Amino acid sequence: MMKQSKEKGIHKGLKYLGRFLLVVLTFLGVTFVGAYTALWLICHGPSPAARDLFVSTILETGQMKFLASWYFNEEEILAITGRNGMVHNEEEVDPNLIAIPVTGPAQSGEEEKTELADVEIVEISGHSFFAKLMIVRDPSRVRLATIYPWSEDPDGKKGLTLEQLVQQEDCLGGINGGEYHSTGNWGGKPKGLVVCNGQIQYNVPQAGDVMIGFNEDNILIISDIGGLSAGQVETLVADNHIRDAVSFKDIDDGDDNHFTKLIINGTATELSGSGSGANPRTVIGQKADGTVLLLVTDGRGAGGHLGATARDLISIMQEYGAVNAANLDGGSSSSMYYDGVYEMSSVTLYQATSSWRLPTAFVVEKKS
Repeated sequence: MMKQSKEKGIHKGLKYLGRFLLVVLTFLGVTFVGAYTALWLICHGPSPAARDLFVSTILETGQMKFLASWYFNEEEILAITGRNGMVHNEEEVDPNLIAIPVTGPAQSGEEEKTELADVEIVEISGHSFFAKLMIVRDPSRVRLATIYPWSEDPDGKKGLTLEQLVQQEDCLGGINGGEYHSTGNWGGKPKGLVVCNGQIQYNVPQAGDVMIGFNEDNILIISDIGGLSAGQVETLVADNHIRDAVSFKDIDDGDDNHFTKLIINGTATELSGSGSGANPRTVIGQKADGTVLLLVTDGRGAGGHLGATARDLISIMQEYGAVNAANLDGGSSSSMYYDGVYEMSSVTLYQATSSWRLPTAFVVEKKS
């Protein structure tokens, strides 16, 4: 009797479990069909602009770019990115266009007064994004923080949050840095190039890589390194007296859609359409007087915003007087930390008050 009762209970439990799984699978199926249909309407609906923006945006993501191939073949994707792309900017930075004023030492008692006055945070609202711009008037205060030595884990499971990188260096604030290997939100190993305090910490240039960093005269240098060997990059770093630098990709081959050079020597990179998709972005720029511009935008649904395009970034940098400007690693990595608070944080929901773990960050030193 007890055996029959037990078997009946097990049967009843399995029955409920089966019903639960059926409900879950039905929900997932309906959700998938709904999402697929919504995206199909975007891709094949009446708005070519929406279609092109969707494809360009998806191709800039790390994990979702396969969605573009669900709706378009390779030839169609190339045609779309061609209508919303950027012509590679062959120009190299002319350091003579930047004239940094020579200032004497602060008088007694003035250091504390000007600690935050020399750094300003500006809010910027666009049609599809919200952004904050950190204006640093003394470029010598901007340098690179890293987690070197790099993780030996093949998946790069290490890294520090932006807050941790800033605090590690006892700095005032900062933004995320260059491209890196990542699994989930871990980032223990960079890609391309890393120079910190004049020392090369990573040197594996790949196709499309662009170096972004400062020389010993505190001038922002943006230079192509994708066609160079590691030895040639080492020579470039030495000849240009680079003190701190990272790299990011400038490539659009129908599978990857990444861009770096925005403005070189006062001239904006030529683009068609929006120039790119709309995503969270991180940008670094410099004005003629040496002032450094650190920009971070939101996107991917954060605050109801899709994100910023290349045209948006160029427009902002021009408005604030950038002579040179470059796009850094963006997406879910985009973050800004300042004076103990995340001004802009990761768009990942479970990291809403933090950032992804990073191998590098541009940080702003305390004035003292």
